[in-house]
Amino acid sequence: MTTAGDEHPSFEEFVAARGPRLLRVAWLLTGDAHLAEDLMQTVLAKVWPKWHRIAAENPEAYVRKALVNTHASWWQRRWRGEIPHEHDRIPDRSAGIGDPFAAVDLERSLSLVVRRLPPRQRTVVVLRYFEQLSVQETAQVMGCRPGTVKSQATKALAALRSELAVEDGTWARRVRHGHGG
Repeated sequence: MTTAGDEHPSFEEFVAARGPRLLRVAWLLTGDAHLAEDLMQTVLAKVWPKWHRIAAENPEAYVRKALVNTHASWWQRRWRGEIPHEHDRIPDRSAGIGDPFAAVDLERSLSLVVRRLPPRQRTVVVLRYFEQLSVQETAQVMGCRPGTVKSQATKALAALRSELAVEDGTWARRVRHGHGG
């Protein structure tokens, strides 16, 4: 709870208010619901002992950066021979206006394609387009230059465009069969 005279949220208040959005970031980074929960718990366990210092600054930005950094360190250590093929939907996201089935198909296709991007490109896509951070904010979270964010975004969007096509005003995922087409 926030105490009298304390303008910063308690750790519990922060997790209750911002946790679902940050879990969505973790899910988009990992592409797996269970890994996302593990990533979120690992980061929150690291953040909790320092909460009074972090809460006085920008706690959401700090936790988001910790998610990205921890995921990057996991990616470097973890065996990547298996890519999960679960078809669960992105947490905390509504179908939107229009054909709800088309929205679900687009969301599923995007999530499957985003999972196959290299880690830096995936991180840029998650931060820039799902979290809607600016190029500068994304560069700060990733610890790189804005030009790196722009080049990684360009490569990622090209990869996404090659996998997804718009046909008759609806999105369709291109199926690839080992021979490039």
